[in-house]
Amino acid sequence: MLTEERHTYILTQLREYGLVKSKELMHYLNCSESTIRRDLAQLEELGELSRIHGGAKKVYHLDEELSISEKSSINVQEKKEIAKLAALFIKENDTIFLDAGTTTLYLIPYLKNKNIQVVTNGIQHAVLLADQQTKTILLGGNIKLKTKAIIGTTTISQLENYRFNKCFLGINGIDSEFGYTTPDIEEAAVKKQAHLHSSKTFILADKTKFNKVSFAKVIELEDATILTQHLDPILYKNYFSQTTIKEDAK
Repeated sequence: MLTEERHTYILTQLREYGLVKSKELMHYLNCSESTIRRDLAQLEELGELSRIHGGAKKVYHLDEELSISEKSSINVQEKKEIAKLAALFIKENDTIFLDAGTTTLYLIPYLKNKNIQVVTNGIQHAVLLADQQTKTILLGGNIKLKTKAIIGTTTISQLENYRFNKCFLGINGIDSEFGYTTPDIEEAAVKKQAHLHSSKTFILADKTKFNKVSFAKVIELEDATILTQHLDPILYKNYFSQTTIKEDAK
């Protein structure tokens, strides 16, 4: 087996299980201990893993948060398709929470002419909802300048008084071990509070959000249904086994 093929297998195992053992790699890849040791050393040098006694573990990179304008230009078509999928779960007379994410922003056109009520902490979301005459409550609190999300204790306090049929959240990282995470503690708190007061929570996320961990945890993986693109059932089987995933048909 070529070096590149061995590296691909090792990284695939790490993504799925978070940990690999040298003896198991030697057995499956049919190679010597020195070869596996060399492979792990090379991948560690590339920042792909961290070697431990008897194997290696996955490395988590905490990405810097992008502004809402930067996020809006990434994976636009994928986000639109996921938003279209999300709209199928919204029924007449629902009261929903709509998170201040960019993927949730694309959900708004699908809400036009629906007899629903929307609560949001997204300034841009509230404006677009109002423009199309959707009944909307904009939460109060501190404005996070980078993402135009409203956060803080006032926001949390308001959410304590509301109940939702469904909650639609954007997220920065999805990991089979650490669940759903986001860079900002206060935004994580708002997302979690909305989840706690919803009958059903949906995470809207394209496949680039998988196998990533951000600083602040929101909820556990099994606490929400993931709405996403079509996923390879083998590469992502660890996620399918832990939670409900609804995929865009495309």
